[in-house]
Amino acid sequence: MKLSQYLPGTRRASLGAASVGTLVLLVAVAVSAQAAAQPSVELGTATSFSVLAGTTVTNTGSSVISGDLGVSPGSETAITGFPPGLVHGTQHAADTVAAQAQLDLTTAYLDAAGRIPVTTLPVELGGTTLNPGVYASGTFGLTGTLTLDAGGDPSAVFIFTAASTLITGSGSQVKLINGASSCNVFWQVTSSATLGSGSTFVGTVMALTSIGLDTGATVDGRVLARNGAVTLDTSTITSSPCVVGATATATATPQVTATPSGAVSTGDGSTSGAISNVAYVVAGGLALAGFGGAAVVAARRRRLDA
Repeated sequence: MKLSQYLPGTRRASLGAASVGTLVLLVAVAVSAQAAAQPSVELGTATSFSVLAGTTVTNTGSSVISGDLGVSPGSETAITGFPPGLVHGTQHAADTVAAQAQLDLTTAYLDAAGRIPVTTLPVELGGTTLNPGVYASGTFGLTGTLTLDAGGDPSAVFIFTAASTLITGSGSQVKLINGASSCNVFWQVTSSATLGSGSTFVGTVMALTSIGLDTGATVDGRVLARNGAVTLDTSTITSSPCVVGATATATATPQVTATPSGAVSTGDGSTSGAISNVAYVVAGGLALAGFGGAAVVAARRRRLDA
């Protein structure tokens, strides 16, 4: 005797709808979990540095740096151009403080490089308004204005990961609105970064190689180079205080662990073998929905056969 004889079309449809409903709920939960707010990036002792380089820091003109300036490994003579440049913090040339800051910078760089889920963007960022999240491109370029909208959340985090370079045009700017904080904007650059003359930039730039600021470029944030040089030319770098518990970078928990899921860091900031966790959850949801539907049918069969 066939079960279909005792299950009118509406009953069979309700069973299918229940299974599909279960799947939709599971997928919604999965997507919601993936889209959850990103924690900030842990900078550790590098937080106090407005400028940090691996080889040299070279300045031309009357640059002003609000925080610490350092070089490591470099040498004790690796910082030049101060004066005429002015440093309101402390200079650390090839000392233990700069060395520890470089170690913490490497940790932060790899953390940012491995964040997921990622939204891929075109090269040009100008004329765009972005909400909090993780954004990636082979190369980032900026002419005009990029607007970062925190939506009223002062702890909103913006992470940009470039597989190659970051280059901003003359007079370009990054604008923060609706509570966005420069403390929570991070630029992970797998090659080098160049900020154009007269540009206004926001966030912490973490470059694997070098960072150059052309004449009159200003940064609300930090310029931190792991292996190469930082060059300044009548530049202004203001590192805003990052309050613990609000928009701090010093106490946030890194999202990437020693065995991250999804994109896997290669060590230089690039990623490979990326499989979204959503895919796994969706697959599990399909299986659970199938099992749920089968269980309902089996229970119905037992009642009919009784």
